[in-house]
Amino acid sequence: MSLKVYDLSHVFTQFMPEWPSSPSVNIDVIKFHARDGVYEVQWEGIMHRCTHMDAPLHVTECTPTIGDYPLWRLFGPGVCISLPKGKWGVITPEDLEKATPKIQEGDVVVINTGYHHKWADTDEYFGYGPGIYKEGAEWLVEKKVRMVAYGCQANDHPMATKLVNHGLGPTHPHLIDEYKAETGRDAHDDFPEWEPAHKTLMVKGGIPGIENTGGELDAVTGKRCTFMALPWRWPGGDGSIVRVLAIVDPEQTFRFETGE
Repeated sequence: MSLKVYDLSHVFTQFMPEWPSSPSVNIDVIKFHARDGVYEVQWEGIMHRCTHMDAPLHVTECTPTIGDYPLWRLFGPGVCISLPKGKWGVITPEDLEKATPKIQEGDVVVINTGYHHKWADTDEYFGYGPGIYKEGAEWLVEKKVRMVAYGCQANDHPMATKLVNHGLGPTHPHLIDEYKAETGRDAHDDFPEWEPAHKTLMVKGGIPGIENTGGELDAVTGKRCTFMALPWRWPGGDGSIVRVLAIVDPEQTFRFETGE
């Protein structure tokens, strides 16, 4: 078989970088070979850690859960596009329209901002990172894409989250002053809505959104691939850790069985 499979996921460990919220992921070895003859690990934490997929329920009450995404949305053809962004960069409709390979209806869209190289327990990644906002999410919904994954901190720009004066925030008030000092504008004026990309993408469009894509992302950037990301089959779940794979067949010899 000529298939090549690439892993677009970060490594899940106890001490991995985590979006600045609580609780943290805790991992304990509760059985080990020398004492018990078996190895067993127990972990506790929320699903919004590492490379993970959000459900509509995460941001809007009385909406579908992680187990409600239809299976066809979790596997299919698509593109990995390069959209390099710097500090507080915004993924715009114009960026998406001009991206290559061209985004087509029904595509999985994986966005490489370059920030997966900065994944760390820092303001640089989580507070100063780029992101999409309402207009970009609306473009993706209108394009009827299948699924979206970002090589950056979240489904929304950090200035549209509780890090500043939205929802439960500001949890990071220094970002408000820094944004004003650097841009000359008020963050709330530039990003007046709380997590609108989450709500537009998942609630309005039914499109799964994956945060913190990484791993071998650079190896497939600029390519058309087949992608898959499978969340837990969890009724009532608000999100799920996922492993994102990109699959290509350089020799074009692989075919799916007909099922007959």
